[in-house]
Amino acid sequence: MSKNDEGSNLRKRKTNRSISTSGESFEEPIFGNENSKSETKHEKLKVIPTYGTKVCHNARPSLFSTSSGFDDYRGFLNLCVVLLVISNARVFLENIKNYGILVDPLQWLTAVLHNPYQWPNLLLVLGSSVFIFLAFHIERHLAKNHISARTGIYLHSINLLVVILLPPFQILQLDANPVGSLFSCSFYVVLFLKLWSYAQTNKWYRDAYIKALSKRRIHRTMSMPSSQLRNIRDNSTVLVQYPYNLSYRNLMYFIAAPTLCYEANYPRNESINKSYLARRVVEILFLSQLQLALIQQWVVPVLQKSILPIHNFEGYYVVERLLKLSVPNHFIWLVFFYVFFHSVLNAMAEVLKFADREFYRDWWNADTIAYFWQAWNIPVHKWCVRHVYKPLLSIGVSKFMAQISVFMLSAFFHEYLVSIPLHMFKFWAFFGMTMQIPLTFFSVWVSKRFSSNYGNMIVWMSLILGQPVAILAYVYHYYVTSYTNVS
Repeated sequence: MSKNDEGSNLRKRKTNRSISTSGESFEEPIFGNENSKSETKHEKLKVIPTYGTKVCHNARPSLFSTSSGFDDYRGFLNLCVVLLVISNARVFLENIKNYGILVDPLQWLTAVLHNPYQWPNLLLVLGSSVFIFLAFHIERHLAKNHISARTGIYLHSINLLVVILLPPFQILQLDANPVGSLFSCSFYVVLFLKLWSYAQTNKWYRDAYIKALSKRRIHRTMSMPSSQLRNIRDNSTVLVQYPYNLSYRNLMYFIAAPTLCYEANYPRNESINKSYLARRVVEILFLSQLQLALIQQWVVPVLQKSILPIHNFEGYYVVERLLKLSVPNHFIWLVFFYVFFHSVLNAMAEVLKFADREFYRDWWNADTIAYFWQAWNIPVHKWCVRHVYKPLLSIGVSKFMAQISVFMLSAFFHEYLVSIPLHMFKFWAFFGMTMQIPLTFFSVWVSKRFSSNYGNMIVWMSLILGQPVAILAYVYHYYVTSYTNVS
């Protein structure tokens, strides 16, 4: 062989080695087409080389090393799901073995019809129209200058105060069902927040309207040309301006809409997607019964078995009951989140053609407690920012104190929704919400100092273990106050 041929062969070997070292070329990939332009980094990793060449070793990091840049752990996630299903299947079978079948899908109906004379919650819900009527006419009188702005503030404040005080007065006086009381209290809390937003937003509209009139030097009037009225009726895209938004139809749409923040005009869909609505209705019916079944079969026996250990201060058994309650409680909470924030609110929005469907964000990725509270309940977060946080900033309150005020208001409503239906005031829900404040700073510190993954774990731990602690405490004292003999 000539020297030129030897040099040519040497150059070929060097070229092949450099290509192989770069990790871009192999002889024949076993799976897929290596030259596909749409191939991703993870798909390339799945193309296993044959290792059949004379040179099969290249500079490659281990996949678990940070230098590899590998982050696709879907297989491990699937493993966790499979292990979770298997472990909970064992617990479920053990529960069936110990307690039998406890599921009764008609129990809620039996509880309602047991004593129809104990329906104060239904009367509360029906009576809420009075407060809606009063809020509407206060705004109408303010728009017509029949009452002053200060008088309007006083009247709205009295109306809101009665809204928040009437349910405790009614429920605590009568022997109302706790579940029904929870529903009526929740309804009145939502009504309170909506009427607050209605009054405050219309004040902003009224101030802007008066300012615009003063610049134009014209007089206000409540009349509107008939041609404009026809345009509003015939063309839904026409924006309604103050004071023409003060109508029963406008207010009742806001009361029914899945939002807590009032606006004169909302983004609207052109039509109702019936198939989408049907899927949401099926989800509501199925998942609601699933929640009831899980509570009956899984949660109630655990709670009943927890009363005596708590009464006897048996720490080991209390912790064991707490951990046993944490899994089903958290699963029920996840189902509740989906059925309410996705199924119910989207169904309401579809019926009303309400186009803003941002009811939640990716709270499951939250690396701080603060982001969780901002992302898991967007309607409440919007209301807090719009009607509490920013107004406090506008009058000179610091950001820290404004945030503390929002947390304290949230703590009050959490305690309101728990203590009144149970006829007890222990303030554990209030304390649990206030403890979120130092936990928020701790989660922020952990996320910045170590990793956002650790912050996310803190969020999950607070959700999984925090709720069962409050549930055990409230259930124990509810049993103690309801039954004289704990044993």
